[in-house]
Amino acid sequence: MNIRTLALLAMATTTLAVTDLPAQEQHRSPSLEEYTLGSPKALRRTSLRSLRWLGSDYVYVDSTRLVLGSPTAAHPEKTLLTQDEFLAIIGEATKGAGAKYFAPFSVVEGKLLSISFGKKHYLIDPQTKKQVAAFERVGRTEQAFELAPRAKHAVAVRDNNLFLLSPDGSSSQLTTDGSPTLVYGQSVHQNEFGISGGLFWSPDGSRLAFYRMDQSMVSAYPLVHTNVRKATEEKLYYPMAGMPSHHVTLGIYDVASGKTTYLKTGEPKEKYLTNISWAPDSKTIYIAEVNREQNHMDLKAYDPATGDYIKTLFSEHNDKYIEPQWPMRFIPGRDREFVWQTRRDGYTHLYRYNVDGKLLGQITRGAWEVTDFLGFADGGKTLVYTSTQLSPIDRVVSSVSLDGRKSRLLTPQAGWHSAQLSADGKHLLDTYESLKNPTENRLVAVASGKALATLYQSKDPEADFINPEITFGTIKAADGTTDLHYRLLKPTNFDPAKKYPTIVYVYNGPHAQLVQNRFHAGCLGWDLYMATKGFVVFTVDGRGSAHRGAAFEQVIHRHLGKNEMADQMKGVDFLKSLPYVDADRIGVAGWSYGGFMTTNLMLTHPEVFKVGVAGGAVTDWARYEIMYGERYMDSPQENPEGYKETNLSLRAANLKGRLLLIHGTIDPTVVWQHTQLFVDACVKAGTYPDYMIYPEHKHNVLGVDRVHLNYTMARYFMDHL
Repeated sequence: MNIRTLALLAMATTTLAVTDLPAQEQHRSPSLEEYTLGSPKALRRTSLRSLRWLGSDYVYVDSTRLVLGSPTAAHPEKTLLTQDEFLAIIGEATKGAGAKYFAPFSVVEGKLLSISFGKKHYLIDPQTKKQVAAFERVGRTEQAFELAPRAKHAVAVRDNNLFLLSPDGSSSQLTTDGSPTLVYGQSVHQNEFGISGGLFWSPDGSRLAFYRMDQSMVSAYPLVHTNVRKATEEKLYYPMAGMPSHHVTLGIYDVASGKTTYLKTGEPKEKYLTNISWAPDSKTIYIAEVNREQNHMDLKAYDPATGDYIKTLFSEHNDKYIEPQWPMRFIPGRDREFVWQTRRDGYTHLYRYNVDGKLLGQITRGAWEVTDFLGFADGGKTLVYTSTQLSPIDRVVSSVSLDGRKSRLLTPQAGWHSAQLSADGKHLLDTYESLKNPTENRLVAVASGKALATLYQSKDPEADFINPEITFGTIKAADGTTDLHYRLLKPTNFDPAKKYPTIVYVYNGPHAQLVQNRFHAGCLGWDLYMATKGFVVFTVDGRGSAHRGAAFEQVIHRHLGKNEMADQMKGVDFLKSLPYVDADRIGVAGWSYGGFMTTNLMLTHPEVFKVGVAGGAVTDWARYEIMYGERYMDSPQENPEGYKETNLSLRAANLKGRLLLIHGTIDPTVVWQHTQLFVDACVKAGTYPDYMIYPEHKHNVLGVDRVHLNYTMARYFMDHL
């Protein structure tokens, strides 16, 4: 899995109710429990729960009822379906007692609710209050589920095998040889390249494309579970850099004939099959094929009926690395034309192609990046997307004509806009936040960009508390020209005449951006808590971070940590220029890639960093997974010096300050071996890190145990910095 994916889970927000503080509780700062995601006492912003489109109307959950609203004022909001009504529809009325919320759901076909409840997946028409279909479910042992278009069928993965499900509840097994080393219908390639699943129905529902992953050539890594009478082993087939990788093929199951055909993707077998796309007529399937070196991509067309290769539409190449992450988006009314999202010109933009592979034009352009494609409007004549067009720390929504000549900024307010486009392309549901605005749900017209209504405005959950001041700013990178964005938290009850200990919170790896114009600047609760305890907390997104273009990111290639540390030290220079920062008391903390950076900074600049906390740290990139590791470092065989430079165990003797290493014992992303080997190297070198494990936790410590983690980190800095 991408190293930043789970690391960023820690920054997710939830939507829990906010209660007013009693008078005696006012004029204090929040406790760590109140700041921490996962704590029962956590303070959270509110927003419209499960807000999404149902056709051209919107729905959201209000307690146990599903509320329907219309973009037109002529149709006021109304209750569409209640939890009791849903349970009565499926014949489970007696199971509704005590429900606090309407059941989790997704919208399919623009009008039906897909709800997994008990032993079945249900399709419900909320307008008629009738059950459309019910598919058999196997609870927690079900590894994947995907509904076919028009609800004709569904497919599920159980015990690594495929099962075709019918609306009447019956099922048939499609594969029988699935095993831990032969996996069907699940995500492959460690979830890199934008891959998030392994099942792909054709638009007409007649065929199912699925991944088949052979892991038999990959050595198993043992994850040891200690929460039983006698410890047990779980085998993780984890391909490490420079070692054999799994082999992936794409199968096509034809529902009518019951036959399976595999696409003839050929040799070499060690390559990446990504960005699976069906043609609108279901007669062609496309794959972005990336070589193991990850510097070349071919977009290929195959015949799903025979598995035969048809042609290569076009290729993309980059001397450092290439990373296609998005499927083809076919243009409504123009079935032979599609939109392709790529970093071809150095920034992620949208391009228009036809299925002959001819480039018809670049649609968006500029020194900014498209971060999300939302869909089409005006019958396919207009595209709607999210981007960094305003600034790298903001996200705004824009529309642009298919020829790229006419564009409109639909959400001009600085801040972070997360939007959903209606099925007819006429309206946006915009969830907006900024440094001072907790959350606002808004309705926006695409044609005019006019905000039609504020559907909900969250209260500040900490309005009655004393909170730290947060500011944004920029400094120059180590190259002397590039602007880097930072956020700075000052201690509560700040006194400019005092000298404060300072913590640099770091990630600085690809695909992640910590400095964001969101509520609290995207800070973790831990950052905020440390500021209430008298610490300055500083974060700068140095070169190598996300959403600044290829040149900004690719400085890390073959030498992870080198330029990132140089930029972090420019941040330290800035901190030392502030009269209230105690230059003799500077610490550093980070998780995942940030754990690597923290340990690296402690070893490289012991004269600066006196205390560090490194969670889930990569300490040797040769022991990280192939897809991510070889993209940024090439293989150990190709880049032995680069891997030697980034093997932190080889520099264990350089540890001078107090370093706390933290690891989850069943971490499948950065395996536990990393920090164990670093500790072993420290033992041999006569240096003394501190160590904390979290049994049965993966790459992040989540849930109620996160409070314990945050206290552990906080106490370490309070004791030693």
